[in-house]
Amino acid sequence: MGDHCIVERVRTTFDIQPVVDMHTHLYAPAFDRGAEDGDERLLLYGIDELLAYHYFVDEVFRVLEPGSLTPAAFWAMPTPERADLVWRNLFVERPPVSEACVGLIDILTSLGLDPAEPDLAGYRSWFAARDIDTHIDEVMRLSGVERIVMTNEPFSDLERPRWEAGVDPDPRFAAVVRVDPIVEQWPSACERLAAWGYDVREDLSGQTTAEVRRFLDEWIERTSPVYLACSLSPAFRYASDGDAPSIVRRLFDECLVRAAREHGLMLALMIGAKRAVHPEMRLAGDGLGRADVDQVAALARTHQDVTFLITMLSRENQHELCVAARKFSNLLPFGCWWYVNTTSQIREITRTRLELLGTSFIPQHSDARVLEQLIYKWRQSRRLIADCVAERYVLTEAAGARVTDAAIKADAERLLRGNFVERVAGWTAG
Repeated sequence: MGDHCIVERVRTTFDIQPVVDMHTHLYAPAFDRGAEDGDERLLLYGIDELLAYHYFVDEVFRVLEPGSLTPAAFWAMPTPERADLVWRNLFVERPPVSEACVGLIDILTSLGLDPAEPDLAGYRSWFAARDIDTHIDEVMRLSGVERIVMTNEPFSDLERPRWEAGVDPDPRFAAVVRVDPIVEQWPSACERLAAWGYDVREDLSGQTTAEVRRFLDEWIERTSPVYLACSLSPAFRYASDGDAPSIVRRLFDECLVRAAREHGLMLALMIGAKRAVHPEMRLAGDGLGRADVDQVAALARTHQDVTFLITMLSRENQHELCVAARKFSNLLPFGCWWYVNTTSQIREITRTRLELLGTSFIPQHSDARVLEQLIYKWRQSRRLIADCVAERYVLTEAAGARVTDAAIKADAERLLRGNFVERVAGWTAG
């Protein structure tokens, strides 16, 4: 009876605690102001975008008759036709059981829509009638998200001109500057920086690192980000094998980390994606690999005055990362990303983090690319995180301590909001 009571107390508290979603791929609607029909949009929403999402692309190919549709033919279809194909094969002709499928059903029912429709016509009409600003507010209310943190890419030919033309701030959204091309594709990034007027050279000679910092300074000034971010492959190496620092290490030490330090920002590293394992599948063709946590530890040891937000894609890296975070307080593990954003993995990773780190981590971010994904991802994650916390409280009380409602509320705030916003200089609520 006592155990059941504490579980319900924790669930109730976590259900009403506002969330800061500290990593998404969503955009404020101002980025698409003035866009005309046919223009590519940055803010994705609605039934067609939900079903054309890459989680469904690789899943639908698993159920199609082999050879009946090539990836090239699939991508040649207009988005609505791809959505129709996914709906028919994953939702009409078989029960939706995968994590992504159940999530979509949760979205539809949360929005008051019947998830048993035989086609998408009714859903399309419903979404088309929505005012986008009202819809964003409703999605944030349903998901309990108080602020959405974007991922903004200066190297994106779609996004960069919109920043340069001027984007009106939206208090519901906060910016992040993502700069992984600087370290993951330095030769091509160097070429682009040179074309934009920066005096850079591939071997880092001359004024290169100063010019890269100038680029970073300008984008930090333009966007007012809450942190800097890099997505890195499993092969990422920071520590040098020889006496001379590698180009990657110099770019971190002299550019990225220095910019983070000077501007009072955290640096987020998302490590483990293997790009283009199946190139014809585009984003759905990315895989994962185990990374070297020693590289993260070396970075934290070298720059102990900078906080590194770390999330890793491989399940096998999670325990090692927790141990590293026990040694370096400037490592802040966050979220369950992409292939580990599933019920079983969220539960396992959150339990491990609570056992080793207490509540000094960020348990989740949505990683949402389509607006309505906030609903199911946070409904699912709140319950899983709450149940993992409740398990620890049961053990705490069994050992003889008492867990008060005030303590539960404080932990919910830490985990869903505070552990992030307390490290963001000048944070203001949306």
